[in-house]
Amino acid sequence: MEIKDLLKKDLMIMDLKANTKMEAIDEMIARLKEKNIVSDADVFKDLILKREERSSTGLGEGIAMPHAKTSVVNSPSVLFARSNKGVDYDALDGEPVHIFFMIAASEGAHDLHIETLAKLSKMLLNDDFTKGLLTCGSPDEVYALVDKYSEKPQESPKEEVKETQVTNKKRILAVTACPTGIAHTYMAEAALKEAGERLGVDVKVETNGADGIKNNLTANDINDAVGIIVAADKKVETARFNDRKVIVTSTADAIKNAEALIKKVLNNEAPVFKAEASDNAEEDSQANDSIGRIIYKSIMSGVSNMLPFVIGGGILLALSFIVERFMGQNELFKLLYGVGGGAFHFLIPVLAGFIAMSIADKPGFMPGAVAGYMASQGAGFLGGLIGGFIAGYSVIFLKKMTKNMSKQFDGMKSRVIYPIFSLVITGVLMYFIIGPIFTKINVIVANWLNNMGTANAVLLGAVLGGMMSVDMGGPINKAAYAFSIGVFTDTNNGAFMAAVMAGGMVPPLAIALAMTLFKDRFDEKEQQSKISNFILGLSFITEGAIPFAAKEPLKVISSCVIGAAIAGGLTQFWGVTAPAPHGGIFVIPAMPSVHSAIFFVVSIIIGAVVSGVIFGILRGKKKN
Repeated sequence: MEIKDLLKKDLMIMDLKANTKMEAIDEMIARLKEKNIVSDADVFKDLILKREERSSTGLGEGIAMPHAKTSVVNSPSVLFARSNKGVDYDALDGEPVHIFFMIAASEGAHDLHIETLAKLSKMLLNDDFTKGLLTCGSPDEVYALVDKYSEKPQESPKEEVKETQVTNKKRILAVTACPTGIAHTYMAEAALKEAGERLGVDVKVETNGADGIKNNLTANDINDAVGIIVAADKKVETARFNDRKVIVTSTADAIKNAEALIKKVLNNEAPVFKAEASDNAEEDSQANDSIGRIIYKSIMSGVSNMLPFVIGGGILLALSFIVERFMGQNELFKLLYGVGGGAFHFLIPVLAGFIAMSIADKPGFMPGAVAGYMASQGAGFLGGLIGGFIAGYSVIFLKKMTKNMSKQFDGMKSRVIYPIFSLVITGVLMYFIIGPIFTKINVIVANWLNNMGTANAVLLGAVLGGMMSVDMGGPINKAAYAFSIGVFTDTNNGAFMAAVMAGGMVPPLAIALAMTLFKDRFDEKEQQSKISNFILGLSFITEGAIPFAAKEPLKVISSCVIGAAIAGGLTQFWGVTAPAPHGGIFVIPAMPSVHSAIFFVVSIIIGAVVSGVIFGILRGKKKN
């Protein structure tokens, strides 16, 4: 198929009148609608804007390629438009855009269409071609220019010969992918290959385009490569690159900085990639996950996105308590308390919203956030957590119920059906079932905590403190932290937050103490991290101990769990309560009493010393 078959003369706009990005999009879509290329301009525009939200299609150098693939496209087409004055299109280089190619791809576009669009995308990397487009006076001249730069013989046989002949060149691999798999995927491919030729490097690129995965990277390719560049704006399979040197970036970065990326690989500056289970593209679908895995991923998504609100709001609340203690309830107190408390009001809605989004993508966020807000009125942390799952699966239910509807209603699904009916389902269940049940549960838990004996409190505090050191920022650590936040927000009881904070502070402090007490057992490079571990530990950043745990997991984790459990248990033995869910030693001035402040510090010191001594002894003499 010729490019001219898609680039139709009657669609061309030789002098775009728009002054803004939105006006330019509207003007081009209006022409597509006028010529019956799209049947529903609103649906097409919605998809164009969603693509722009991911990253601007203003590529820089005065070029933009807005595009969408949808069933409302009657005939696959490319609209050429030129703005003589230039449009502020939020381009990646911040410069005005003069040349536009709006791509309208149909849902069933076959490989020939995609290949043709790929050719056009690569042509835009040619400066002479783009400069020529600026001076064309008519659609016929645009056609002639396209002919001039597309009338090249097929180069695929030559490339195959070159790959078999070149054996002494360094080989770099790349993967390119963009959400629609039409433009950026192939422009990034072309940019990387051309940069490789200039640098004398053999570059093999796997494209994850709308026509499927092409030029697959084999196991032998991966083993022989000096490095890999993953230029992707969507999920691609990366587990196969485990322990290889990989640069992960965007397609836009690959298009603009291909040479710099290749030089970074050649200079051995690419980090070693460590794959996780979620990096496998096959696991990207909920259908391939076990129930336990889905629950775990969803809760971790909610907790991770909630943490900034916990940390920011918690520290501001702690500062407000300090101001109140020493200066009274002045304007500064009201400001800090209002902002910090405001952040805290978002904890449960954000938790529930991102749990639902993890399950059902973007349509799940709104009903999830509303479920979280309803839970914050009484059902609390656990009610919000359950509400997030209800919201997410209500959207999944609606997707299944509407999957056989005509594709003409695709736009209505996301804008009308999903938000309205998922909100109704979630709201009814939260109002009549989840809210009442978990409100009663919270009252029972509050009474149980208030009447808990010292021995039980110490035991629970030790368990929570020890959990903070098991994986130092991993799922067990977050589970303990999430439990304590739930108690803190639902019952205003900071006792277990104190246990968790003390337990989480112990590992980095213990490592630093071990290096201080057993200097001869740590080499010079390890000693350089001593001060940073002291600072991280005092700041309640457990992850500072991870490098040591990675090298000697049994010695580090066993010693740290013992000390963290002791610290957590001691906070409960002495009745310590934390005024905020974060801040480490910096929340001490905000402690409700001098007693809590003193024994919080004492608990941490005892736990850190115990862990530090045990680790120092287990480490043994330094080996040459």
